[in-house]
Amino acid sequence: MGRVDRINRVMSAFFLSISLTVALLLPARLMAAPMSDEELKVLQESLSIVEIDREIARIEKEQQLTEQNIQQLELQLKDKNNQIRGNQEQAGKRLAAYYMGERETLLSALLSANSLKDFFSMLDYYQLIAERDRYILNSYKTEYADLAKTKRKLDKLSSDLDQMKAGLLQQRKRVALLQQSVDGSLSASVDPEKLKEMIRELTVYWENVGLYEVRRYFRALSAAMSGFPDFLKDHEDSLSSDKEGYILTVKEEDLNNFLHGRNELLKNMSFVFEDERIVAQGRREGLELKVEGHYTVENEPQNSITFHVDRLLFNGLELPDTTRLELEKDFDLGFYPKKIVPFVEATEAEIRKGTLIIKLKIAL
Repeated sequence: MGRVDRINRVMSAFFLSISLTVALLLPARLMAAPMSDEELKVLQESLSIVEIDREIARIEKEQQLTEQNIQQLELQLKDKNNQIRGNQEQAGKRLAAYYMGERETLLSALLSANSLKDFFSMLDYYQLIAERDRYILNSYKTEYADLAKTKRKLDKLSSDLDQMKAGLLQQRKRVALLQQSVDGSLSASVDPEKLKEMIRELTVYWENVGLYEVRRYFRALSAAMSGFPDFLKDHEDSLSSDKEGYILTVKEEDLNNFLHGRNELLKNMSFVFEDERIVAQGRREGLELKVEGHYTVENEPQNSITFHVDRLLFNGLELPDTTRLELEKDFDLGFYPKKIVPFVEATEAEIRKGTLIIKLKIAL
């Protein structure tokens, strides 16, 4: 490595460390003084714009891939149509031969053979023809089934593409409305430059640290919940029999202890069961995260207790639904009753103050 390359690497590392240090200090600067409701509103809308823009970029990328897949399937569809045309005529002749009696004539000739030698010779010939007929007809049938399958895939992708385009249009409208609101707030502000700087700082912090940290917490929660079957090893009394099956009662304190023991990062979070919702909240190094959600019982693709993110707040600013749905899709925070007790299925999940109650039925 040359001297110039070493200097460039050192300088790059230096400026990267400076950028990260500045990014880490941003939340402290943003929260140093109390902010007005208008300032909080503008910052939240600005953060939503950043996140919805990210969703737009994701949809656009997915749309491009889908369009490429559609083009490939259309080519496959064309090829399969050509293949079918090649065998269609032969298959038609074979079918016509059966219906018009040509095969029956051949069979009659076979039965009227004058000797066993002639009979077996004609039988071999008849079997060769029959096998060839079956091969052509089966080939035609297989190719036609493949054609129908490809057509269904193409129709599904085309429908998905239409939904993507509609979703893209909707998100662009949302961004335009939010941007209009932010621009209006900046115009009406007594200190628009200060507000612009706050927006810039928040954006830098979110893109460099915030989003990474939020996903890091969700990853830790997902990993911890994947080990939920171990919960019963330490809390055997949480599962009790019932006339309709079993009841699993998860206490708030027990869940906190379990999650804290699974991951060091989660020790900064507390989980609270309120009526019909669960609230997880934590703070670390200038970052504050609050998650509100609820559980539902799902049976597809398998029986599960699925967690839905209803609200997600980052440093007091609520993130848009696009971020919530992305995290919900990327990180599984639910659990699966069959991994706890192999012969049961969940039928109901109820959150009461201090407890999560899950009703299970026997499903052999």
